[in-house]
Amino acid sequence: MRRKIKLIGSYINIMSAKIEIDLKKKKKIVLVGNPNVGKSVIFNTLTGKYVAVSNYPGTTVEITEGLSNFDRERDVIIDSPGVISLIPKSEDERVARDILLEETPDAVVQVADAKNIYRGLFITIQLIEMGIPFVLALNMMDEAEQRGVHIDHKRLQEMVGVHTVPTVAIEKKGISRLIQMVHKAQNSNYRVDYGDKIEHALRQLSDIIPDIGVDKRFVGLSALSGDITIEEYLLSKGIEHELIGRIKEIVKETEQKYSQPLSYVITVKRKRAVDAIVKEVEQVRQEKKSALRDTIGKIAMSPLYGIPVLIVVLFLMYIIVGVLGAGVSVDFLEGKVFNENILPFVSHYILRYIPFQIVQEFFIGTYTGAPAGYTGYGIINMGLTYALAIVLPIVAFFFLFFGILEDSGYLPRLTIMSNKMFKKIGLNGKAILPMVLGLGCVTMATLTTRILDTKRERIIATFLLALGIPCSAQLGVIMAMLSAVSIKALVFVFIVVLTQLFIVGYCAAKILPGKTSDFIVEIPPMRVPKLSNILKKTASRVKWYLTEAVPIFMLGAAILFVLDKVGVLRKIEQLAKPIIVTFLGLPAKATEAFLIGFFRRDYGAAGLLSLEKAGELSHVQIVVSMVVITLFVPCIANLLVIIKEQGIKRAFAILGFIIPYAIMVGGIVRFILVYFNIRL
Repeated sequence: MRRKIKLIGSYINIMSAKIEIDLKKKKKIVLVGNPNVGKSVIFNTLTGKYVAVSNYPGTTVEITEGLSNFDRERDVIIDSPGVISLIPKSEDERVARDILLEETPDAVVQVADAKNIYRGLFITIQLIEMGIPFVLALNMMDEAEQRGVHIDHKRLQEMVGVHTVPTVAIEKKGISRLIQMVHKAQNSNYRVDYGDKIEHALRQLSDIIPDIGVDKRFVGLSALSGDITIEEYLLSKGIEHELIGRIKEIVKETEQKYSQPLSYVITVKRKRAVDAIVKEVEQVRQEKKSALRDTIGKIAMSPLYGIPVLIVVLFLMYIIVGVLGAGVSVDFLEGKVFNENILPFVSHYILRYIPFQIVQEFFIGTYTGAPAGYTGYGIINMGLTYALAIVLPIVAFFFLFFGILEDSGYLPRLTIMSNKMFKKIGLNGKAILPMVLGLGCVTMATLTTRILDTKRERIIATFLLALGIPCSAQLGVIMAMLSAVSIKALVFVFIVVLTQLFIVGYCAAKILPGKTSDFIVEIPPMRVPKLSNILKKTASRVKWYLTEAVPIFMLGAAILFVLDKVGVLRKIEQLAKPIIVTFLGLPAKATEAFLIGFFRRDYGAAGLLSLEKAGELSHVQIVVSMVVITLFVPCIANLLVIIKEQGIKRAFAILGFIIPYAIMVGGIVRFILVYFNIRL
C-alpha cells in the first residue's frame, strides 16, 4: 500500500502546487461493509474532497483514500471494496481482507444496512475474530423504519460488544455521533462457539502459528474454512513451508471428523450466532399482505409469464426514456436551450474577445464543410452540448425509471429470471442491470459494471456493452431507419446483434480464466414506490453522472479536435474507404459516418440516416450499415471509461477485436442477403 498520498483539491488554487503528505505518522481508519450499504457516502462525508483513487498493489481493484475533515490530526480514511465475507472468494474481497491485515488500522468503521443486518452481522463476527477495534454504523435507518424494521441498537451494542451508531448517511444523520465513537473504537470479547472439535483445532493452530500481528483465531478459522489465500499471506510473513505443512495436517485431521466440509460447518455456526442476535435486536412490523402484489411478484419471476411482463416493462421504459428523455427533452435542451440560446451567446463572446481562430475552434468548433448534424469538435459545442443537452436528459429519465424498478421490487426478480441466460456467457443475473442501463448510455453502464463481483465478469460485461448495446440516441435513429424498410428488417438486425452478443460472450467465458460468481439476491416484496425516495435517488445518481462522466465527454471532444487538426481523422477515412465500398458494398460517404460514430454514436447513425434520406442507400445497404454501426466501436467517451475501468491495454484489445469483427459480420450479412436474394 502506498505510504504517500497526493491530494489535488482546492489547495491547488491557493498554493498552486500538489501537496504530498507522509502517511506513516497518521492514524488509519478503514471503512468496511457489504456492497451498496452507503459506505462511499460516509467516506465522502468524513473526507470531503481531499481524496485519491488508485489500484491496490498487484490488483485492478480500486481503492479510495482521503484525509479526515473532522479533526486536526487529519487521519487517513480508506474506503475498501464492498464484501460479502472476509474469507475471500473474489479479488475485491481479498483486497478488503488484505487491507485489514496489512494496514493495521487504528479503527475500522463497519457500515451495515439496517434493513438487512443479517448480512452485516456476518462481517461483524469476522471483524471481531480479527481482533480489530471497530465501530458499527447501522446505516439507512430511515429506509428500515419505512419497511417496518426496527433495530434495538443499544441491545445490539451490548450483544456484539462494540459501539453501534444508527445513521442516515445521505442526510448526515448520526455522523457526528459516529465520529465520536470512531475515536473510541474497541475490540470485542464476543465469541462464536464452533464446537469442541473445531475449537480444539483452533487451539492447536494458535499454539504453532507465531505472532504476526493478526489474531491467530482468525488465521486458524481462515485455514479451516479452506481459504487458500491465507497460506500465501502466511508465506509472505516469513512462515516456513514446514509450518504451513503442519497447519494443513491439522486442517485435514479436523476435516476427517466431519461428514460435511469444514467451511460449511463454520458458516452454519456463524449463521446460528447471527440468527440469535437478529432474533434479540430486530423487530419487523408485519404488513398487511397484498394478494395482488404477491401475484405480480410471482408472475414477474415466472419463466413463462415473466417474458410478457418484461416486454411491458421495456415498453414503459421506451416511453419514459426513449420518448420523454431522448425525444421531447433532448429536442428542447439541444434545440431551444443550447442551439438557439447558449451556443450563440457563448460563440458571440468567444469570437469577440478571443482573436485566435484555432482557440475559437477549440471551444466552439467549426461549421464549415460539416456533414448534416455535425457541428465540429469544440469542447463546448460538442463535449458540453453532448454531455448536458443529449446524454443528461436520457440518463436522468433512465435513472428515474431505474429508481421506480428498484423500489418496486421488480429488479431483483428480473435478475433471477435472466440469471440462467447470463450464466451461459460467464455472467449472472446481476449483469442485466448494466445491460439495461446501456440502452440509456453505454458510458454510464460501463461504470456500473462495478456491481459485478469478479474481474472476469466485469471484463465480459464491459466487452459486450462496447460490442452490441446501442445507446438510446443511436437506438432511436436505428429504429427509425429500419422501420422505414420493414418490420422484418428491424427484427432481422435485432436477431443478428443478439446472436453476436451470445457468441462473443460465450467464447469470452470459455477463454477468460475464472468462474462465474455465486448469485445471491434478496427478494423484497413488491411495493408501490415512494416519489420522494425515487427523486432523491435520481438526484444522487445525476450528481454522480455530472462529476464522473461529463469531464470525460469534454476530454473526448478535446482529443477529437487535436486529431482533426493534425489530419489523423482524414487519413483514417481514406484508409477505410476500400473496405467500406468493396467488402461491405456501401457508398464511400458511409466511411465518414462510421468514423464519426466512434466519436459520437448517434452522429454516426445520423450520418447514415442522411444518406438514406438522400436515396443513396438501398434496403440491403441500410440493413448492413445498421448491423455494422450497432456492433462497431464504442464512442470515444465509452472508450475513455473502459480505459479508466480496465486499463489501456485491455481497452485497446477490446477495440482491436470489435472493429474487424463488426466489419466481418456486416460483410457476411451482405453476402447472405445478396447471394440468397433475401428481401426484407
